[in-house]
Amino acid sequence: MFKVLVSDPISDLGIQQLMDAADVEVDKKPGLSEDELVQIIPQYDGLLVRSQTKVTEKIMEAGTRLKVIGRAGVGVDNINLEAATTRGIIVINAPDGNTITTCEHAFAMMMALARHIPQAYAKTVNGEWDRKFLGVELRNKTLGVLGMGRIGSEVAKRAKAFGMDILGYDPFLTEDRAEKLGVKLATVDDIIRNADFITVHTPLTPETKHMIARPQFEVMKKGMRIVNCARGGIIDEMALVEAIDQGIVAGAAFDVFEKEPPEADHPFLNNPKIIVTPHLGASTVEAQENVAIDVSEQVLHILRNEPFKNAVNMPPVAASVMNKLQPYFGLGEKIGVFLSQLNNQAVKEIHVDYAGDLAEVDTQPLTRYIIKGVLSRHFAGDVNIVNSMHLTKVRDINVVVSQASATKGFTNLISVTLKGQDGAERRVAGTLLNGYGARIVQIDKFPVDVAPEGHLIFISHNDKPGIIGHVGTLLGKNDVNIASMQVGRKLVGGEAIMVLTVDKAVTKDVLDELTKLPELNKAQHIIFA
Repeated sequence: MFKVLVSDPISDLGIQQLMDAADVEVDKKPGLSEDELVQIIPQYDGLLVRSQTKVTEKIMEAGTRLKVIGRAGVGVDNINLEAATTRGIIVINAPDGNTITTCEHAFAMMMALARHIPQAYAKTVNGEWDRKFLGVELRNKTLGVLGMGRIGSEVAKRAKAFGMDILGYDPFLTEDRAEKLGVKLATVDDIIRNADFITVHTPLTPETKHMIARPQFEVMKKGMRIVNCARGGIIDEMALVEAIDQGIVAGAAFDVFEKEPPEADHPFLNNPKIIVTPHLGASTVEAQENVAIDVSEQVLHILRNEPFKNAVNMPPVAASVMNKLQPYFGLGEKIGVFLSQLNNQAVKEIHVDYAGDLAEVDTQPLTRYIIKGVLSRHFAGDVNIVNSMHLTKVRDINVVVSQASATKGFTNLISVTLKGQDGAERRVAGTLLNGYGARIVQIDKFPVDVAPEGHLIFISHNDKPGIIGHVGTLLGKNDVNIASMQVGRKLVGGEAIMVLTVDKAVTKDVLDELTKLPELNKAQHIIFA
C-alpha cells in the first residue's frame, strides 16, 4: 500500500485517480509548516504540492520512503531539485496543463486591448454613457509572435482564425515548422518594425530581458499594440510608458510585472491605455484540474514502477554507466553552451558523435547534458537534463547520435554539430585531458586547445600579419586583459580563428570595434556561467 500526502489545496477531481486507486492511500493536509511536514513525511511514498509548500532539503531528508514529488503546475522553484536528485526522489510537473488557458488569456487581453473593453466597462458602470471608444479590428492586422513554443503556437492558430497575418520568431523555428504552423518566419527586428500587434511567449533569460526596450520602440509602427502574458521583464516597462506617451504605442495589456505584486505607484496602474491583470494566465478551473490530473497519473506510474514522463530531475542511471559518464557531463554541457553562442540561425539537426571508450556505453544521459547546453541560451532554467530531448521534439529538431572507436589521438572525443535550416553547420569537439580537465580541441574545421570557462572572445579573420597586434592593442585600449590566446588555421593566408580568454565580459561596443579591424570578419563574446 502506497501513501501520498497532498499538502496544498487541490480539488478532489484533480486527484481522483489517486483516491480511486486500490493500492494508494491519500491524505489531504494543506497548510502544514516545515516542521510539521518533517514530523509526518517519513510515512509517505509520494508528496503532491502546488506552489505554497516549500519542499526543502530538511523535509526530503526526513522523507525516508519518499519516491516522488509531484508539482501540480509548471514551475518547481519551491522544490529543492538538487536535494531530490541526490536522494533519488523523482520530481515531476505538468508542463502542458496550462498551455491553452494561458493562450486564451493572451488572446482575451489582445481583444480587450483592441476594443478598449475594460475602459468602456469602467465608465459604463460608473454611470457614463461614453460611445467614443474607437477600437480596431484584428482582421487583416499583422500579429508578431515572439516565442513559438506551445503557447505561442496556439496563439498563432487562433489569430489565423481571426484573419490575422502572423509573423513568428523563435530561435528554434525553421522554415519547415513555420510553414506547418501557417506563419511567416521572421526575425525579432522584422516583427518590431512591421507588426500591428506583438505578443511575447518566451522564457525570461539574459538574452530576452528587455528584448523590447527604447531602441525597439523607436522603430515600431505608430499605433501598434503589445501584449505580455509570459514573464515580467521581457519588455522594458518604463520604456513602454514613454512609448505610449509619445504616441508610438496605442496600448498595452500585461498579465505579468518585473516585480510582483507591483508597487502601488507603478505607472501601469493609472495609465488609461494599459490593461493589467494579476498574473492570471493559468487561472482557470480546467487548467488547475488538468495539471493535477496529469501529475496524479504520473505519480501513480512512478509508485507502481511503470514508465513515466515529465520528470524534471535526473532519472536513475546504472552506477557502472554513471561512473564512466559523470566526468564528461560538464564537458558535454559546455560544448553545447559554446555552440549555442556560436550559432546564429534556427537549428534543424544536432549531431552528437562519441569516439573512444565512450562508444562502449549507453551515452543517453550524456547526450541530455549536451542538448541542455545547446538549448540553455534560449530556455534558461526551463530546460534540464530530463526535458531537453522533449524540447527538441517540440521544436522539430532532429537529434542524431553516432559512436565510433577511432578518436584521432584522444582517449575519448565528443563532437557536436549544429545544422541550420540552410544547411550551414557549426561544429565543436572536446575531450578531457589528464591534468588539464575539459578542453575544446576543435572549432568548425580548426584545431585549438581552449579551456571552456569564464569569458572568451571568438574571432574569425583572414590569416594576415598584424591581426594579433591590432586585436591586442584594441582590447588593451578598452581595459580588457587577455589571459590566453589560441589561433587556428588550415592554410597560410587563408581563413583563421582566434580564441581569447579574457578576465571580464566584453561590451557590444568593443566587439563592434573589433569587427571593424582590417581582415577581421566577426567577433563574438562567449560566456560560460
